[in-house]
Order: sequence, then C-alpha cells, then structure tokens
Amino acid sequence: MSNISELLGSQYPVIQGAMGVICNPELVAAVSEAGGYGLLATAFAEDPQEVRDQVRKTKELTDNPFGANLVVKNPLAAKFAEVLAEEGVGAVTVSGGSPKELTPFLQEQGIKVIVVVPTVDAARGAEAAGADAIVAEGAESGGAQGFGGVSTIVLVPAVVDAVDVPVIAAGGIGDSRGYRAAMALGAQGVQMGTRFIATKECIASGIYKKTLVECGEIGTGVVNLGRFQMRVLRTPLAEKMIKGERGPENIFSPAAIKESWIKGNLEAGILPAGQITGMIHDIISVREVIEEMVG
Repeated sequence: MSNISELLGSQYPVIQGAMGVICNPELVAAVSEAGGYGLLATAFAEDPQEVRDQVRKTKELTDNPFGANLVVKNPLAAKFAEVLAEEGVGAVTVSGGSPKELTPFLQEQGIKVIVVVPTVDAARGAEAAGADAIVAEGAESGGAQGFGGVSTIVLVPAVVDAVDVPVIAAGGIGDSRGYRAAMALGAQGVQMGTRFIATKECIASGIYKKTLVECGEIGTGVVNLGRFQMRVLRTPLAEKMIKGERGPENIFSPAAIKESWIKGNLEAGILPAGQITGMIHDIISVREVIEEMVG
C-alpha cells in the first residue's frame, strides 16, 4: 500500500478532485465506496451550514473516509475548516493560495493537509508550511490555474525531486495508462477531476457531460479571468471570452454556476474541464473508472 493510501485511509491512492457545485455527496461517496478518496468542494459554498449539510449527507452514503477542499482565497475558508474539524473530516486539500494560515489549525485538529501546487517553488513553500503531502497539478488540468504553468509530465518529477513528502499527480490523468505514468514519474497517487464529471453519479447536467465527451483533445481553452485563468470547454460563450469579446461578469455567481453546470444552460456560464477530455468517450460509473484505473 502506498503512503498516500495510508495517509488517507483509502484502499487506492486515487483522489477525486473537488469540482465546485457538481462535487455532490453522491459522487464523493461513490468514489470512497469504490476504494478511492472522495472530496467535497467548498469553493462556492455560501455559508458554513451548507458545508456541514454536505458532509453529513456524504456520511449517510458511505462509512469510508472522505475529505474536502478548501480554497484559501475564499473569505469563509477558516469557518469552513472549523466545520470540517467538528464533523471529523480526516483530510483536506488546500488550493488557491498559501496554506500557511490554515495548516496549523487543521493539523491541530488531526486533519491531514494536502496542498495543491503548480510549481516547484510552491511545493517547497507548502512543505515548509507543514503540508503532509503535495498535489502537483499540471497545466492540462481543468478549472482554475495560474499563469505560465507547465505540463504534468514535467512538473511531477520536478516536485518529487524537490520535496520529501508524498506527491500526488494531477492534470491529464483519466485511465490506467495515466495512473501508471504518474507512478513512473515518482508520484504515489493521482487526483482526477474531469474524468469524474463524466460519470453517472456526478450531478453535472447531461449537456455538460455530452459536451465534455464529444469535444476531443482540442476542445478546451484557457480563459483569462484577471488574477487567475481557467481551462474550460470551448462553448460559444467560452469562445467569446477567449477572443476578448466577452468579460467574466456574472459567470461566477451561485445562480449562474448552477444554471450552467447543473441545468446545462451554456449561455449562463463556462464549464471547467481538462485536456483529458480527448480520452473520455463515455459516461460510466465511478466504480468502473476506478477499477479500470487500478486493475
């Protein structure tokens, strides 16, 4: 068993990425039930009670360990951390900023801290801040990312060489080939987001899933949102934003996100997805995804 599996208490070192409002308890529980490690998202939660409700719903669906993601830039992140500690969540991934402020509190509560990083320097900083493990996320990944990122195949071994804590690979991984490649690069586990969107348990709309499955390897693009950028499916709205014909106004309100991600209104918002879309051709169960990967 890898150190990552021991750290998380999961059967396999396969972590489901936290994907906003489509990271529903049914999906998270299905990942943990299949032997992976499910993660609830808190990025778009509007209050601590919403996070508590999501954790408790997931507990009703699985007795296996699961965790959550905390976004440092979210002004409620510290409050969410308190809820996760009160509810007995065993591990969190920390992204979107320095983990220095959240890590001491989380570890005092017995919560393992896994920091998501896009560079070697960030990995060293996370280790210095006390991270129990690192997620090295390449630029192929979907959703929010920084500028000037490098590919997973370059980033993972560089981070492995730079830190002494376990490293998890993320970005462009969606099947057993990517899993084995990550291990060959020195990672002890993998984190996947996009592949889990195209599963039966994910609450994402059928239109979101269909667009993802049909778009191919060049079907994503990067939208500049000012302080960060986001890799998304090339919907007509995303194309306008990529060309500079449309700004990011109103696309990240809770209403717009639910309208686009869950209801499938492609004019309401943009749909995060990684370049692994080119290798996703069907919508299957979470268990099928994990069993193919580790089989």
